[in-house]
Amino acid sequence: MIKQFFLLCSGVDQDLIKDCSNGEQNKYAGIGATVFFTALMAAIAASYALYTVFDNPYTSIFFGFLWGLLIFNLDRFIVSTIKKREKKSQELIQVLPRLFLAMIIAVVISKPLELKIFEKEINQVLLTKKNQMTLENKNQIAQQYTPEIDKLQSEIKGLKDEITAKEIETNKLYETYIAEAEGRKGTKLIGKGPVYKEKRQKHDAALKELTELKQSNSEKINAKESEIATLIEQQKNSETKTQPIISNFDGLMARIDALNQLPWIPSLFIFLLFLAIETAPIFTKLISHKGEYDFKLENHESKVKSWIQQQVDQRNKIADADIDINTKVYEDLKSEEELYNYKQKIATDIMKLQADTFFENQKNIL
Repeated sequence: MIKQFFLLCSGVDQDLIKDCSNGEQNKYAGIGATVFFTALMAAIAASYALYTVFDNPYTSIFFGFLWGLLIFNLDRFIVSTIKKREKKSQELIQVLPRLFLAMIIAVVISKPLELKIFEKEINQVLLTKKNQMTLENKNQIAQQYTPEIDKLQSEIKGLKDEITAKEIETNKLYETYIAEAEGRKGTKLIGKGPVYKEKRQKHDAALKELTELKQSNSEKINAKESEIATLIEQQKNSETKTQPIISNFDGLMARIDALNQLPWIPSLFIFLLFLAIETAPIFTKLISHKGEYDFKLENHESKVKSWIQQQVDQRNKIADADIDINTKVYEDLKSEEELYNYKQKIATDIMKLQADTFFENQKNIL
């Protein structure tokens, strides 16, 4: 049962192979097994690759199964169309395009399996890249909000500096009228005289202005700090919205790019392994000698070719005979038509002569 299935996978003619020796059947059963397991590996590889895209196991398995059938059909076609020739050079010429196709199939099969085999290393590369992208994303978003935040912070600093300058001025006026009262500066008279009162009034006026300035600037500072808090919140929201995009940066193309950043020698050996598996049936048929099945297939094809050639020759001869018959018939018809025209002309001349004679006799009688 299994042997018959693998023979079916090899693409041989079932009617011809069943009359061949057991060794010949085993050879083609081995080729069919290679074709089947290659398609199975292709289905598994495609399912994993599609899972990284769709993130749905059922969809991935379904399309992976279809891809496996496609690879199975291609491999079966490649193996079944290789015919044994009299010269190895002729066989090599017919194998070259099939070998190129087999190499493409090997690449397509091996790449998803490489992604699975080196999954941990690829995840590490992706993690590093995601962290770098996160930092770059934060810097890009910060560039949108930092100028406005810096501007507001500069304005707040200006308002605070204005209060500080007013406080220094008020403190100096306070020190002046105290020193006047103590007699250390100014008139150097101890007591609260007219000069003291004048300086005290200046201080009180400055203190009042300072109080009003503090109140006014505090409101402005609070408003600007509120704007800064709003901008910072917007910046954090932008980072939160864009972070899922970076977190989901692990699709098929990203993983292939990460795989290319890993050492290439392990990937090369995996590719060579699948290339050997994929091309094994081709080289098996190429290096093997003509077997019993090959002779029977060649004999069957020659019979069909001879029968078709006979049919073509028979149709050509029938067509040539029809042409000759038609030519002869139309030539005979042409001869009869010429004879008819000649007789018609003679009859017309006789009738015309008789009419002329009749009219001449009637004229003489009258």
